[in-house]
Amino acid sequence: MKEYQPSDIRNIAVIGHGGCGKTSLAEALLHAAKAVGRRGSVDQGTSILDSDPDEIERRMTISTGLAYVEHAGCKINLLDTPGYLDFVGEVVGALRVADSVLVVLDATGGVAVGTQRVWDEARKSGLPALFVVNKPDKDHAEFEALLEAAAKSFGPGVVAISLPIGLAGNFRGIVDILGNEAVFRDGSKGPVPAEMADEVAEYRSKLMESVAETDEGLLELYLEEGTLPDDRLREGLRIATVRGEIFPLLVTCADDETGALKLLDAAASFLPNPTERGPVKALKGQEEMLLDPDPAGPLALFVFKKLYERHLGEVLLFRVYSGELEAGTEVTNAVTGSSERINQIQAVRGKEREDVQKAVVGDMGGLVKLKGTDTGHTLCGKRHTLVLPKIDFPEPVIASAIKAKSKGDEDKISSGLARLMEEDPTLRVVIDPELKQTVIWGMGELHIDLMVKRLKSRFGVQVDQSRPKIPYRETIKGKAEVQGKYKKQTGGRGQYGDVWLRVEPLPRSSGFEFVDAIVGGVVPGKYIPAVEKGIREAMNAGVLAGYPVVDARVSLFDGSYHDVDSSDMAFKIAASMGFKKAMEQCRPVLLEPIYMVDVVVPEEFLGDVMGDLSSRRGKIQGVESRAGYQTVRAAVPMAELDRYSTQLRSLTQGRAMHSRSFSHYEEVPGEISERVIADAKAALEE
Repeated sequence: MKEYQPSDIRNIAVIGHGGCGKTSLAEALLHAAKAVGRRGSVDQGTSILDSDPDEIERRMTISTGLAYVEHAGCKINLLDTPGYLDFVGEVVGALRVADSVLVVLDATGGVAVGTQRVWDEARKSGLPALFVVNKPDKDHAEFEALLEAAAKSFGPGVVAISLPIGLAGNFRGIVDILGNEAVFRDGSKGPVPAEMADEVAEYRSKLMESVAETDEGLLELYLEEGTLPDDRLREGLRIATVRGEIFPLLVTCADDETGALKLLDAAASFLPNPTERGPVKALKGQEEMLLDPDPAGPLALFVFKKLYERHLGEVLLFRVYSGELEAGTEVTNAVTGSSERINQIQAVRGKEREDVQKAVVGDMGGLVKLKGTDTGHTLCGKRHTLVLPKIDFPEPVIASAIKAKSKGDEDKISSGLARLMEEDPTLRVVIDPELKQTVIWGMGELHIDLMVKRLKSRFGVQVDQSRPKIPYRETIKGKAEVQGKYKKQTGGRGQYGDVWLRVEPLPRSSGFEFVDAIVGGVVPGKYIPAVEKGIREAMNAGVLAGYPVVDARVSLFDGSYHDVDSSDMAFKIAASMGFKKAMEQCRPVLLEPIYMVDVVVPEEFLGDVMGDLSSRRGKIQGVESRAGYQTVRAAVPMAELDRYSTQLRSLTQGRAMHSRSFSHYEEVPGEISERVIADAKAALEE
């Protein structure tokens, strides 16, 4: 492969809602640029990007795929990301290392909520963008309405630079507004169809106005001349696109590659190279610094994805941020401090690989046979230890408890989950000693089901899934003063402890407060810690359903002791007895965890979503409108959120998404509390 300079590299994340044709478009770009001899197909299982067995089986992208195209003197690295929101963490990882994005819109589906979600992630990093309208040949395809919706959702900077010639069954090709020529479905080129001349002139005028408004010199020229020379228009468009002021929109048909080469031309011409994106933040020791994309700078590369391939094992996808990486180099893992030797550097084109000797600053590739390096790690030269910021992955939103089907498989589960978490940082595993469950957290049901499937296929362990237990709490609403007395006489030395406790409620989320109110040494100071310990141990299992007690103040205000028979153990037992007695007198109640849930939903489904949230005992906190979508914020009990993501997709035809975070604890309503307590007592009897 030709050796490219940083100025000739483009790193582009392909993003959009599931089903809009991102992978098919990437395959079309590869074939149109003659990077592959045969265009891969997602439906037929021949895609070089979706090559994982799970991706082939489900006919969808699950992991970010990397593939490069050589076009117009540039190496264009394409990061093909999943569109299904269960795998949005993959998109976040790709955006972390991309210099720009290609946002794919489905001509038949409008602007989907998934597109809005990943666009918001891209804008956090200020990434420049191209938009592409795919599937103009399909039934119900639209263009003008979609362009209007895109401008409404993503800003007035969305400006068309190509147009479709016909739509749906009448689609015949595209018009390149900048080049003022038509490209037909058979690959031939020609003049703009006469019936579209006025339309093309109108869109070219809109494009000129948009570009002129981004630069005072161009605006003055445009106002004087009424037009912009082609070279000034293109250069102004490039600068405005790199700045993120304009987002050019093109039309392609991935199925027959119409417009694919024009899209590659636009990527090479208008999107930034790594040096134009400027420096990145890094840590050198405890000091933050800016790291320039300098080929002569200290070596620093970032691992943004860990893949598992049956024949190769673990493959690490990386990007070089400073310096140059050469095969045979000894590097330091700045996170672990360990050394690694880079024996192979691979140029990655989906499942196809080519060994190369060097990766320059800004370039991407693959590494194999490294031992202790994971996603988010920085590899650097021996003399300069630099740490690049890790990826800020989204928090998981759904949980499932798992248990080995076969006894003795617990170790296999543990090691398998550890490996899966290395590949997918959005997977979380919680071993809860209180609830005696292993709980896996993911971004959706499909995500969790896939992890369970991989436990079986890769690690040979099968698990049963169940609903996670709810971490209820108990608290009190009243006050009581009680005596806890433990007296035991045996043949020898006896046991004696006597305490008087005042127990009263605290405001919610206050925790536990122990007050030593002893006066006159009626309980010697040496026994006071044992009293507190006895109370804390008793609080671990409340009197209603055995859940921990919270938000209570316990004051030790009186008691007595025996010179011979008193001991730490006696006072600990006395305190425990006293606290349990007090709980029964203090009107104990059950508390449940409440989560704050944010649902982003198209306007037409707002009523259904709000009704469903209310049926889940949710309390609506507010509704915020944004570009055709509504964001509903509600406080919902955790017990009512089981499988919520599935129900939400069913209610909204897969067009809504949600996130959640723990908020606080609230009292459980009476009837529900009675049922929970009865279930807990039945479980204890078993």
